[in-house]
Amino acid sequence: MDIVKLLAYVFIFPGFLFLLFYSLFCEWVDRKLYARMQHRVGPPWFQPFADFIKLLAKEDIEPAKASHRPFHYAPLFALAAVAVAIVCIPVWKNQALLPFPGDLIVVVYFLSSVPAFAIFIGAWKSRNFFAEVGVVRAMTQVFSYEIPFILAVLSVAIVSGSWSITEIASKQAGLHWYLFTVPIGFILALIGLLCKLERIPFDIPEAETEIVAGPFIEYSGRKYAMFRLMFDIEMVVGGALICALFLGGFTPLFSGAPVWTGIFMFIIKTLIIVFLLSLIKSLFARIKIKQLVSFSWKWLVPLGLLQIFIALIMRGVIG
Repeated sequence: MDIVKLLAYVFIFPGFLFLLFYSLFCEWVDRKLYARMQHRVGPPWFQPFADFIKLLAKEDIEPAKASHRPFHYAPLFALAAVAVAIVCIPVWKNQALLPFPGDLIVVVYFLSSVPAFAIFIGAWKSRNFFAEVGVVRAMTQVFSYEIPFILAVLSVAIVSGSWSITEIASKQAGLHWYLFTVPIGFILALIGLLCKLERIPFDIPEAETEIVAGPFIEYSGRKYAMFRLMFDIEMVVGGALICALFLGGFTPLFSGAPVWTGIFMFIIKTLIIVFLLSLIKSLFARIKIKQLVSFSWKWLVPLGLLQIFIALIMRGVIG
């Protein structure tokens, strides 16, 4: 029975099959909300699924000057990293598949560093000028938002006294959400996720009107489909991480409630994060890379340090 549960967790919920379908559904929700906020109709519910299938069926072209193995395996490496991160996030009655002390660090690493490194390798090895410009922007963006995002995560770890996502989520039972105690951290984490997803106003690396999709200009067919799916899954897993850290995790609505209520809370809370991302996307236009660097180091980092200082006071370390 344990093996059956393990296989169900890995492949069904919240495993790869669930992430595949739910992430594409969240992409549709995002596109639909973004369209309605601009007074447009938006795509039908099956459009992301059709786009994904269409990309899988298209010809997979590889540039003649590209290095085959890095260019070929980078999308799979990035997709695997963000999909694996779900095993450490407590989405089943606030229980993760592989919880361990310090799993918060591992999840942050899988969500940010590994995909960014994979995109860098794949784009750089494509030997395209626009891809190289885009990936330089992407790495500059990583160095800008990563510190504030880590400071936001660190503030929650300090207040809760734990580096385990499962323990952090369990300590928020009864609406004792860290959203109310470390609100600056929540805002910084949300901005950091927006930067990770390279969405407006932080779609600087792709910038279709300037550098024609940047790092992904030479990708087509299955490889490009993997990158698109990676961003969709990263949106779901990143949203789940923020919910586990700031919004109380995914406990059932009441004690003794059936299991499906926890799944219901997972869907509702992650859709709330998707809504916030879509709202920000509709309110702002793309900024320049130098504006992002300035904004991050002049505002986000000081706010993150302020939140750390407040968290230390709340923990009793200072004062």
